[in-house]
Amino acid sequence: MSFNLRGAILQNVSGNSAQEVEETILDAVQSGEEKMLPGLGVLFEVYWKNASEDDKQQVINQISKGLQ
Repeated sequence: MSFNLRGAILQNVSGNSAQEVEETILDAVQSGEEKMLPGLGVLFEVYWKNASEDDKQQVINQISKGLQ
């Protein structure tokens, strides 16, 4: 029996307002708990699939700057 974590996370946040999504992200980042990382990854995947090439490049640049 396998558990579809991605599907469960998407179902959990489906239909959330922009404010609810922001609260979810802030809670995950501020808590620093490792169990929140898969959820952030799924949210990032949703963003990436819907972002323009320019938006993707901006995110890549911001992340690379943050890693220096």
